[in-house]
Amino acid sequence: MAIAADHEFAGDDVSPIEEVRLTVTNTDDPTLPVWTFRSWLLGLISCLILSFINQFFMYRTESLVITQLTVVIVALPVGKFMAAVLPETEFRLPGFREKRFTLNPGPFNVKEHVLIAMFANAGAAFGWGNAYAVEIVTIVKVFYHRKIPFFVGWTLVITTQVLGYGWAGVLRKYVVDPAHMWWPGTLVQVSLFRAMHEKDEERMSRGKFFLIALICSFSWYVVPGYLFPTITSISWVCWVFYNSVTAHQLGSGQNGLGLGAFTLDWSAVSSFLGNPLVTPFLGIANVVCGYFLIIFIVLPISYWKLDLFGARKFPIFSFGLFTSTGRNYNISAIVNDKFELDKIRYCIVVATFREIYERFRSSTNVKEDVHTRLMRKYKDIPSWWFYLLAIVTFSTSLGLCILYKEQVQMPWWGLILACIVAFIFTLPISILTATTNIAPSLETIMEYVMGMMYPGKPIAIVCMKIYSYNSMAQAVFFLSDFKLGHYMKIPPRSMFMVQFLGTIIAGSVNMGVAWWLLTSIKDICNLQLLPPNSPWTCPWSRIFFDESVIWGLLGPRRTFGNLGNYGSLNWFFLGGAIGPLLLWLLHKAFPKKPWIPLINLPIFFGASYFLFPATPLNINAWMIVGIIFNVIVFRYRKRWWQKYNYILSAALDSGVALMAVLLYLALGMENGNGGGIMWWGDGGDHCNLATCPTAKGIQVDGCPIL
Repeated sequence: MAIAADHEFAGDDVSPIEEVRLTVTNTDDPTLPVWTFRSWLLGLISCLILSFINQFFMYRTESLVITQLTVVIVALPVGKFMAAVLPETEFRLPGFREKRFTLNPGPFNVKEHVLIAMFANAGAAFGWGNAYAVEIVTIVKVFYHRKIPFFVGWTLVITTQVLGYGWAGVLRKYVVDPAHMWWPGTLVQVSLFRAMHEKDEERMSRGKFFLIALICSFSWYVVPGYLFPTITSISWVCWVFYNSVTAHQLGSGQNGLGLGAFTLDWSAVSSFLGNPLVTPFLGIANVVCGYFLIIFIVLPISYWKLDLFGARKFPIFSFGLFTSTGRNYNISAIVNDKFELDKIRYCIVVATFREIYERFRSSTNVKEDVHTRLMRKYKDIPSWWFYLLAIVTFSTSLGLCILYKEQVQMPWWGLILACIVAFIFTLPISILTATTNIAPSLETIMEYVMGMMYPGKPIAIVCMKIYSYNSMAQAVFFLSDFKLGHYMKIPPRSMFMVQFLGTIIAGSVNMGVAWWLLTSIKDICNLQLLPPNSPWTCPWSRIFFDESVIWGLLGPRRTFGNLGNYGSLNWFFLGGAIGPLLLWLLHKAFPKKPWIPLINLPIFFGASYFLFPATPLNINAWMIVGIIFNVIVFRYRKRWWQKYNYILSAALDSGVALMAVLLYLALGMENGNGGGIMWWGDGGDHCNLATCPTAKGIQVDGCPIL
């Protein structure tokens, strides 16, 4: 039966966070079975399917991630069907003495459903689609045209996915148990699970609303996904000023600043920064202000007015690497057989730790809320589980560095440094994510530091980056799922087993699928050799490769040091260091201004980080939708927001994901033209001049010479 918190806490049975009070129930039924045959079977199958599909889509131009929401939808009818047809007969298993088991312990319940979703979430790499270390294998085989053994790649994937779980377990009491660590992203799942399992007698119940929104999203995506892809980026400014390079640079949603451009494709809204309906006002406001400053003030002045660093020789917005004459850079000409820079042929971080500390201190000084008290009824995870996991994973990684040094290039001290950095930053990044749903990235600073310490070794740099950044990110995702289980009252040991096993399985499948695609699709990721409109352009892999060149092969000294052209950018490190001090002084000078404490510098300055591989159109659309729902609707239609906002979020994502899979299976969109209909509406945003330089005398194919 459902129980509430103890009577003595009756006056405190509400969360201090309004969004949590409006979404999460304060009751629990500890008698519901969790580890059932249904949860095991459906969880494993969903983990396998999602890890396969997401790795498959990761090499495509629109790298849509199929998240756990799809599994949440499918698992409900399947689980209920299994509850109706499986036998209820009890039986014994050898080694379990008198303990009895059954394939059908009763009705399919919400806790089984949550556990299946956690399995699926591991299969989707916690929403990011695939294991990050797969990109190392991709760039080695496709961009550097070198060999790497399958076993080495698999070990890299598994160790980098699991390493962060060790110290994440130790930090649970700081970023999971406190009520102020509310993890906004988890409320979507909570709202959806409640809609699916709780009875609602109203005319427009949450379940009915979800079904209607899901059908609409599913049906509509066939238009941008197949019939009319151009509406993904409606860049009308380019169409009006067809022959103007400047107009194309301003108006293109894919290769320009996206002024006036808009989208009718939900995948373009939520593909890179996540679902905007989930991000709270604080995060949205900081992104809007920081993004506007960088993209619409700093960038235009730097490009057109100042021609900073000769910027007009190049496109205003591009994923590529270029020579000083505006031509594409030939990386193969400067790398030798050892993945090192061939020198003969070779012719930016400080966060607001003060604010983070204040949030941490406030979260640890408050008494337990109702959800933490209800979770005390379940056995906790022994600390030695996490210590053992960290030791085994670190030892395996160390062995990889020593025994396969030629393949990974990473020295043993690089691994130790990466682990220390990841451990130090896991707590502050977790706190920011738990309170704003936005996490600043440490990738760039890690690449900079490691590139200075170990220049000319591109694979070593990306390995050290992934062991630091990815281990930290996995720890944050691990903690986020624990918060979901915290809200849904899932036994902690069950959560740990699902996340650990799911991660191992998913990483193995990711590696297998990547190996298959990289060895079977001709010219995959090669934009110059692929057929027109081929979907196999690998946007994420190209960015990863560019980073390996800038930070590893060439090294920061040849880019941002005394041997490069961009040394003046190092002054921004000083700006980042004094930023929190200036903010503190501003708050002291104007203590009655309520908006000053809301400024979050890591999010403010990191707002434009996701521009690669996203585009300005993606960010613009994300900000507009986020403001509409989490500012306007939340303020003026709070009852609607409480009941339907997170349900709508789940339905939109799920509908797009289901139709995307259906389009691939039904139409074979792996063919040369992407499977689309060959007509004007299948030709991108029709801003062909957006990628042209604007400096005089620069010759680029398809561009006018100014």
